[in-house]
Amino acid sequence: MNKLLVALSAFSLMAAAAGVAEARVIPDEKDIPRQLSFGGACRACDLSGKKLVNARFTGADFGGAALVRADLRGASFVGSNFQSAHLADANLSGAEMMGSNFSYADFTGAELDGVEGAGAVFQKANFTRASLEGAELPAVNFNGANLTSANFRGAELPHAVITHALAPAANFRDAELVGASLIGSTFTGANFRDADLSGAVLIRSTFNNADFRDADLSGATLFGADLSRARNLTQHQVSEACADGSTKLPSGLTPRLCKGRRIMVYNAPMPPKAPEPPEPPRPPRR
Repeated sequence: MNKLLVALSAFSLMAAAAGVAEARVIPDEKDIPRQLSFGGACRACDLSGKKLVNARFTGADFGGAALVRADLRGASFVGSNFQSAHLADANLSGAEMMGSNFSYADFTGAELDGVEGAGAVFQKANFTRASLEGAELPAVNFNGANLTSANFRGAELPHAVITHALAPAANFRDAELVGASLIGSTFTGANFRDADLSGAVLIRSTFNNADFRDADLSGATLFGADLSRARNLTQHQVSEACADGSTKLPSGLTPRLCKGRRIMVYNAPMPPKAPEPPEPPRPPRR
């Protein structure tokens, strides 16, 4: 028997024994012969290092689960709860994370290149040194997240909520941040080269040594933002944005003051409720 089939079959049995309400094998004629599908609850499961390529998690509750160094390439997370999950050094390249809750999850050093996560919640998650290059993350919630040295190059983040976040040395080069809320956050040494920040809200955030070469700031709101030590910021960029008396700019640049400007801030989605655990099986009738 094919070794991969043996491994998948063995893992299916192990996951069922660990408390997964549904762990079935579905035929698939793509890159691998079989595919795992999970539903129900498996809180605090230890699946570290497991191969879960193209696995499907639908309405599943894996809160606090350990998936360190797990292979989750192409996995699908739909309406599932992974709050406080441990995903350090995991490979989630090309995964779908639609409307799922990853609050407080640890993605340190994880690979998430090309993930699709519309409306996903990453509140207070840790993305230190994680790679999200080319990710599609419209309207995601990064409130309070740690984005230290995270790579968002070429990522699509329209209307993303990056509030009260730590993002020193984060790479947003070529990223789309149209209408994003970058409020009360720290972007020391971040890279915004060629990024599209049109209509973004940068209220009360700090950008010491951040690079804005050729970034689009048209219609951006800079109220209370500290850009005094930002690099490669030009008068043209500043003139296309809206500032107020508390905006700090590099020496020689003049702010365009916008009085009475109405600020539109996108509200972050609330984390979805964790699925209810399955009912225990009823004893057979006598």
